[in-house]
Amino acid sequence: MAPKKLLCLPSLLLPLLTLLLPQADTRSFVVDPDHDRFLLDGAPFRYVSGSLHYFRVPRVLWADRLFKMRMSGLNAVQFYVPWNYHEPEPGVYKFNGSRDLFAFLKEATLANLLVILRPGPYICAEWEMGGLPAWLLRKPKIHLRTSDPDFLAAVDSWFKVLLPKIHPWLYHNGGNIISIQVENEYGSYRACDMSYMRHLAGLFRALLGDKILLFTTDGPEGLKCGSLQGLYTTIDFGPADNMTKIFALLRKYEPRGPLVNSEYYTGWLDYWGQNHSTRSVPAVTKGLENMLKLGASVNMYMYHGGTNFGYWNGADEKGRFLPITTSYDYDAPISEAGDPTPKLFAIRNVISKFQEVPLGPLPPPSPKMTLGPLSLHLDGNLLAFLDFLCPQGPIHSILPMTFEAVNQVFQGVLERNMKRNLFLTGKKGAKLDVLLENMGRLSFGSNSSDFKGLLEPPVLGQTVLTQWLMFPLKVDNLVKWWFPNQLLKSSHPQTPSGPTFYSTTFPILGSGGDTFLFLPGWTKGQVWINGFNLGRYWTKRGPQQTLYVPRPLLFPRGALNKITLLELENVPLQPQIQFLDRPILNSTVHKTYIYSLSAESASERMELSGH
Repeated sequence: MAPKKLLCLPSLLLPLLTLLLPQADTRSFVVDPDHDRFLLDGAPFRYVSGSLHYFRVPRVLWADRLFKMRMSGLNAVQFYVPWNYHEPEPGVYKFNGSRDLFAFLKEATLANLLVILRPGPYICAEWEMGGLPAWLLRKPKIHLRTSDPDFLAAVDSWFKVLLPKIHPWLYHNGGNIISIQVENEYGSYRACDMSYMRHLAGLFRALLGDKILLFTTDGPEGLKCGSLQGLYTTIDFGPADNMTKIFALLRKYEPRGPLVNSEYYTGWLDYWGQNHSTRSVPAVTKGLENMLKLGASVNMYMYHGGTNFGYWNGADEKGRFLPITTSYDYDAPISEAGDPTPKLFAIRNVISKFQEVPLGPLPPPSPKMTLGPLSLHLDGNLLAFLDFLCPQGPIHSILPMTFEAVNQVFQGVLERNMKRNLFLTGKKGAKLDVLLENMGRLSFGSNSSDFKGLLEPPVLGQTVLTQWLMFPLKVDNLVKWWFPNQLLKSSHPQTPSGPTFYSTTFPILGSGGDTFLFLPGWTKGQVWINGFNLGRYWTKRGPQQTLYVPRPLLFPRGALNKITLLELENVPLQPQIQFLDRPILNSTVHKTYIYSLSAESASERMELSGH
C-alpha cells in the first residue's frame, strides 16, 4: 500500500490497515541467531532506516519529511527522545506541540515506517548537554551517567513517566516501535560504570516487559564498556571506515544475529569557526551497498538533519570549546529545508537493488522566497530593559554564581560587581557588568557536567572581586510579550552601545515560501521571527551565514511579520537583513575566536574563568 495514499486518506485506510496488520498477540520482532537475521512476524526482515529528530523540525512539517523518507525506500525511522526537552524543570513534563512525540509516532505509522527509539537518558545528538537536563547540575557534586544515587533517582523518575507512555506503542502491542536503545555510546564515556548500565536495563525491562528488543550502540573503541549481556550489541561507523574490520570486531561481542550499523554517517555536523562538513555521494552509496550485500541492517544518520532552533545546540570540547551551529543540515539526503538532494536519489537507487521501493515520484523542492534588503531600527540597549528582562530583581551573593545555581538554563546572566574602588580603563569607582552567554553545553566527551557562568570569581591584581548581583535574563519573554506592546521610548539610546535589540516588520508578497535569513555585516547574536526563536547567528565566524525560516513561521499575506535581533557585539553601519532563496552554510570567516578582556589600558590585569 503506497505511503502517499495512507497520507491522503487516513480516515478510510486506518481501519483497513488495522485489519491487514497482524493482531497484537501475533506480532513480533526478534533476533534469529541461527540465521543471523531479524524476524518480523516470523518472516526474515532487514531494516533500512534513517534518523530524523522530531525536536529539530516544526510539527507541521513532520508528515512531509517522513513521507519523503518512506518514498526513498526506507522502512523505518530512528529518533532520540531528549529528556531536557520534555522535563525542563524537575517534575514539569511537556508533551505538547513540537514535543508531542506520540503525534510523531502516529505520523510515522501513516507514512508506513517502523520506529527504532533511542530514549537515553543521555542521547548526545549534538544537543544541549546531550539531552540531560541542566537542572541536574544544581547538585554540583552529582556524577552524571553513573550509578550515583542522585542521578539514578532523577533518571528513574523520568523513565517512570516516559516509558509507560511508550508501552502501548511497542510493536508486539500493536504499535510501530520494534526496538529501543539503552543509553547511547556509553563506551565512549569515561565512567564505564556497568552497575549503571545494569540498572538501566533492569528499569527498561520492568517498565516495558521482556518482549521488546533492547540494544546498545557504540563506536568500535567503545564496545568494551558499552555492551552488556542481555542487550543486543550494535555498532556505528561511516563511509571512510573499514567495514570488514569493524564488523569482525562486532562479532567478538555479538557472535550471532544480524549485523547492525545503528549510525551510518551520511554527512557530519558543523562547528562555529570550522569548515562546513560534507560526505560525497559515491562514498556514502558505496558503503551502504556493501553493507546491504552482507545482509546487514542499517540506520543512516542523519537522513534529515533539521535545525537547532532556540538555544538547543550542543557543543564538543576538542582541546577547546566548540559550539555546534544552528543549522543541523548535516549534508543529509533531505536538506535542512526538507528538499530531496542528489544523495537521496542515489541512496534510493541502491536500496532498490535489495528491496522494493514505493512507486511514484518524490515531491519537488518547496517554494522559496526572497525579500529585502530590509532596514532594522534600534529598539534599545539590553541594559535599558533590565527591569523587564529580570522582573524579579537580582540575586545577591558574595561570589558570582553559575547559571545552574540561579536556575537559569539557557539564556543569559548579567553579573554585576558592586565593589566601589575598582580601576578599569583608568576610571575609579566604576561598576563591572559581565554579560554571560551559554553557547551550548557539552553534548559529547569525557565530562558532561558543563557548568555555565563565572566558574571562579574574577581577580583584579591580587584581589578577589566580591559582592555580586546576578540578573537571570528572560530574553525570550521580553521579545515575545513585551516588545509587541509599547516600550519606554525614553530609555532607548540614540546610538548602539553594547548588546542591543533591533527589529522591523515586513509583509509577505504573494504566497511566500521557505526562506533563509541573511545577516551581512552583523557579528553574533540571536534572532526571533514572530516571537519564535530561530537560533543563533555568528556571521563574523561562520561557516553558517543564513538561518532557515520555515514558511509556517511566517504570517499569511496581508499580515505584518516581526523580526527581532539581539546583537551581542558589533552592528553594521547599515543595519539591514535579507531573505534569500538558498542557504549559505559553507563560508568560514574566522577559524579562531578568543574570548578575552583587553587589559592594555587598565591599571591591573583582570582574569576571567568560564565560557
